[in-house]
Amino acid sequence: MAMSILTHVLASLFGMGSWVTICGVWVELPLIVPHVPEGWYLPSYLSVIVQIANIGPLFITLMHRFRPGTLNETAVIYFIVGFGILASFFLAFFWSETVAVRGVECSLPLLLLIFFISIVDCTSSVTFLPFMAQLKAEYLMTYYIGEGLSGLVPALMAMVQGVGVMECVNASQILRSNETHLNDSEKDANYLVPHYQPANFSVEAYFFFLTAMMVVCLVAFLLLNYHPAVAREHSNNTNGNGDHTSLRKNKRSEQKPMMRSQKIIEKPRSTFGTGRYTWIQVVYIYIILAWVNALTNTGLPSVQSYACLPYGDQAYHWSATMANVANPIACFITMFYTQRSLVLMGVLTSIGSLIGVFIMSMAVLSPCPLLVNETSGAIIIVLAWFFFIFILSYVKVIVAVILRDEGHSALVWCGAVVQLGSMLGAVTMFPLVNVFEFFTSGDPCNTNCQ
Repeated sequence: MAMSILTHVLASLFGMGSWVTICGVWVELPLIVPHVPEGWYLPSYLSVIVQIANIGPLFITLMHRFRPGTLNETAVIYFIVGFGILASFFLAFFWSETVAVRGVECSLPLLLLIFFISIVDCTSSVTFLPFMAQLKAEYLMTYYIGEGLSGLVPALMAMVQGVGVMECVNASQILRSNETHLNDSEKDANYLVPHYQPANFSVEAYFFFLTAMMVVCLVAFLLLNYHPAVAREHSNNTNGNGDHTSLRKNKRSEQKPMMRSQKIIEKPRSTFGTGRYTWIQVVYIYIILAWVNALTNTGLPSVQSYACLPYGDQAYHWSATMANVANPIACFITMFYTQRSLVLMGVLTSIGSLIGVFIMSMAVLSPCPLLVNETSGAIIIVLAWFFFIFILSYVKVIVAVILRDEGHSALVWCGAVVQLGSMLGAVTMFPLVNVFEFFTSGDPCNTNCQ
């Protein structure tokens, strides 16, 4: 029992390193944005950068498809985690540096380093998840809890740091405090601007914390590979490249007594995995997976500031925090209530999508969404984000549990489709936000709505 708990803890810590750096950057945005020339356009830039980083998982997927057995999965994980540690470390020193590109100031060092950590996090989708298939099925749920914590832990640290604590002050006060020589129009400025309170510790210290989280992930991975107690928790013997042929054979043998009792011998319905699902069902599963990740990873986060900031900076901060809380809660529930129903998957996806439509509608209505000056409006938008992430996170785990049973290759393609869906969401939203400027004003101090 103690050995099992150790493996659960290690699997969770390993999963925590999968997206901790990118999630950490997202929740730190209220402190980063005032110091970079991109301003609140930065979230949409980040979404695109993360998707460009999909060259990492694309390379891994193509190698699995055309040169199976060539890549050593364990070695790849060591490399990307080590690279993530270095990139996170350098972020602490260069996040606020700017350079002039064609006469325009931009945060090129920040964007490049975010690109590097994005490669690490995106590639984890097609390496971490297949690696976990070597362990018993229950540890996959623990891994997903850790992946959920990769968003929650940085969010909690940001709360301790004091991210998002601000007040709306008259612009003339800011101008007088920053400049002694003001013209008449500046002296008479009569509009509100956000004034952020000093954080309890610096952005640099926060990035050092993210670096430490990546080190913890590396240590957990080392122990998952070499601790003797973990070796006894393997589902079956696999080679270094994750060959699960014997695993599939064992799964078929495990199912035989049940099939005998029902006096039914099922023929394979397709050549995918164990043959349990038809090709139409396989396509349905992967389309659901792509759609859910398009919504949760890039589509809605790109407009989160527009949907939430009109309700106030605290609404924005709490919506991001509660969304990060929702993910591990959904994953924790699956440990006790695991479903493989394709119908339930479709129903939950529909409900989550409808909540997403509501959030997108509030972003479109910005700067004057529904109940903008009411406390109830802020509560509703925070709850909407919580249930949006909670429901669709549960769908993600349902898909992962289904595909885990179908073998190593199914999990590799699971990671690839996750990144494909995220990329489609980013490619769709970037021109709407940055080119056509379909969304307007994410200012928490806007006074245009009565």
